[in-house]
Amino acid sequence: MIDKRIVSDVLYAALSTGGDFAELFVEDRMNTSIEMIQNKVEKALSGRDFGIGIRIFKGLNSVYTYTNNASRDVLVKAARDAAAALNEVPTGMRFDLVMRKPEVVHPVLIRPENVSKSDKVALMRRGSLAAQRQSELIKQVVVNYMDYRQRVLIANTEGVWAEDDRTKTRYVVSAVAETENKLESGRAGKGAGKGFELYDEVDVEGLGKEASRMALVMLDASGAPSGRFPVVIDNRFGGVIFHEACGHGLEATAVAKGNSVFAGKLGETIASSCVSAVDDGTIIGEWGSASFDDEGTPTKRNLLIENGVLKGYMIDKLNARRMNMPITGSSRRQSYQYAPTSRMTNTYILNGTDRFEDMIASVPYGLYAKNLGGGSVNPATGEFNFSVQEGYLIEDGRITKPVKGATLIGTGLEILQKIEQVGTNFGASEGMCGSVSGSIPAGLGQPAIKVADITIGGREDA
Repeated sequence: MIDKRIVSDVLYAALSTGGDFAELFVEDRMNTSIEMIQNKVEKALSGRDFGIGIRIFKGLNSVYTYTNNASRDVLVKAARDAAAALNEVPTGMRFDLVMRKPEVVHPVLIRPENVSKSDKVALMRRGSLAAQRQSELIKQVVVNYMDYRQRVLIANTEGVWAEDDRTKTRYVVSAVAETENKLESGRAGKGAGKGFELYDEVDVEGLGKEASRMALVMLDASGAPSGRFPVVIDNRFGGVIFHEACGHGLEATAVAKGNSVFAGKLGETIASSCVSAVDDGTIIGEWGSASFDDEGTPTKRNLLIENGVLKGYMIDKLNARRMNMPITGSSRRQSYQYAPTSRMTNTYILNGTDRFEDMIASVPYGLYAKNLGGGSVNPATGEFNFSVQEGYLIEDGRITKPVKGATLIGTGLEILQKIEQVGTNFGASEGMCGSVSGSIPAGLGQPAIKVADITIGGREDA
């Protein structure tokens, strides 16, 4: 991607005014995105992004700059200009760049860039038609397809030279059902760290049918009740609560500055004893996986919670200095335009021992949250609220009628401590996670869980 002699020259220039660490991040990325509305392609974009980021540390201070010009003179000048912000005595540091071999390789069988746009559009049309055929009440179907190939090089003055080749592809169907006085939506999709071979595994017609099913069910839903009730949160999309309400609070970005409710709690019981959780960037083909993080550290399986006890955080290089703790292969960024920091990869609550049927049967009156929608979280306090996209009442131990307008309200610590049962039906999903280093692909997942009680904001017509 770039000559090693140029990389060395740039890194030495970055150390010219007393920095004790310098890093170069080179990115070459090919993108494709297509949007189809009612079987017609409305948007089709493709392009290439290329750029280089330069980062310098001095103690706990950090300087970052970037450019999309790869010439030696421009890069050396950018490094010297960034280094000027430190203005200290040069250390005379020496280093040798040594290639790192990945411990985990994520294979891609069919490169999406080698698949024609017409084949991608044909794939989208299959899901669109399947969604429309479910009912005459389905008034609009939108299909979004995306893929990218991101090749990166990370080199630093610790001697690291790491290269990674990351491919992601994703397919999402959204359906809108409408009657004279009601309008409801449903959504289904799948994304992975794989190439076009993903669609040998994924039933795109099934995704279309699922999006329409959800929209049609919600047409008949009544308003959800308000109050404190037991809640059974299903697998896959239920993982968004742990990701948002707890996962962000375990990132060193928040912990190192004391802006997390989990700061200083290592070794303490923070959750029910039936809860164990990990962040794992090594899982082959998963949405948030990679061979190296964006600092050139091999990704790892990091144990976060074990039987309710807080075991670890997700830590990047700069915050490792602040916390005096080892890095965990958790540093990520959207692109060369962002300095990296600690972020989640694939963050999961692990399987427990309880049956889903027994969870439902144990609830005299409560809510079954089958699919969650969007929400908001305050990482410093763990306070959250999440909308329930598809929910049902539980009455006398049975799932009964669908309800809409439910919002789950609470804190991360509260929900962790009130989990009474954890199922055996683990399921994973994916999303885009936004934070200070941009928007990145993040996997999420869990088995079904039962929360003893949680505040539910409902609808006035309940």
